[in-house]
Amino acid sequence: MGNLLSSTGFFSTGAAVSEVREGRFISRRISRGITYYYTPFPAAEDQTLCPAKDSQTSTAPGSISSPSPPSAEPSSSPLLSDSSSHTPSQNKSDSVSTSCPLLLFFAFLGAKPGAVAKYRDLYLDRGMDVLVVQSNAVHFLWPRWGLDYGLEVLKLLEEPQFSGRAVLVHASSIGGYTFTQILAHVVQGPKKHSGLAQRVIGHIYDSLVVGTLEHMAIGLGKTLLPRLEGFVKNAAMLYFWLFKSHTADIYNDSIQVFHHNPITAPALFFFSENDALCDPVDMEKCIDLWRKRGVTVESRKWRESIHAAHMRCHPEDYLSTLEKYLNSLPLSSLEAKVETDVSID
Repeated sequence: MGNLLSSTGFFSTGAAVSEVREGRFISRRISRGITYYYTPFPAAEDQTLCPAKDSQTSTAPGSISSPSPPSAEPSSSPLLSDSSSHTPSQNKSDSVSTSCPLLLFFAFLGAKPGAVAKYRDLYLDRGMDVLVVQSNAVHFLWPRWGLDYGLEVLKLLEEPQFSGRAVLVHASSIGGYTFTQILAHVVQGPKKHSGLAQRVIGHIYDSLVVGTLEHMAIGLGKTLLPRLEGFVKNAAMLYFWLFKSHTADIYNDSIQVFHHNPITAPALFFFSENDALCDPVDMEKCIDLWRKRGVTVESRKWRESIHAAHMRCHPEDYLSTLEKYLNSLPLSSLEAKVETDVSID
């Protein structure tokens, strides 16, 4: 991913761009693990979160065509500023407003397109654009690569097409780990990367992998090779012991970063008591710590559920909790609602 970014856009010269129109929205593949979904002008005229789409557009990220003149600054999110500017586009079908809030979705490991689409569509229906970030097992097994990946995502979010936008984070399972690698860079370079923490208006965590190294090892077994879960768990524990300074020590550092998260916007946690990958006691300790730091935290815990599948197991409860939380954010003044009767297969 070293050539993902260039000084004038998301892609270096010669990089392949994959764009597909999927009904009312367009998906733009930025890299193997990152896909951007947006509603182009004028199809989004009925979206209440982005009223500026009728008159304010800019070249979509990753566009093959030449970028707009640098003199036109990207518009800031209406949630953060009352004033905005725009970059005109000659081709309206390739335009997207940079005033829309951006949903940053960190998917769980091995998430299938259909599963990701359920979450993606919830936010597209609210008028948000969605950036899906897929995690890879190697980012977890060799944390240095995870940190590199986190930095690439962070740089992407600091590109002009995204840098002025309000951000809502939704991280599922190992996706929370990937997001934490971004936070590690924010903590290490507060002057350089503090902008992201200030733009996040809310963060949602679903089925975080929380607890001991054994919880992490169990998670790998259940996700990678369920039929050989015990073998993978034992192999992972041996691996963590052999490469402690390159794995376990960095995991512990990441836990501290998450506990002292630089983002202080309201948070929401989904978890269950029977999740082998998430120790509910440790999860509640983290929630209590955040509340003592002054962070507004909401949570929904079930006695029984399935890891990274709470929305499928408890659709009405999940969606009503999410709706209530979203309405507590600056987005609440807008009329778009999460449909609690959405079909969850």
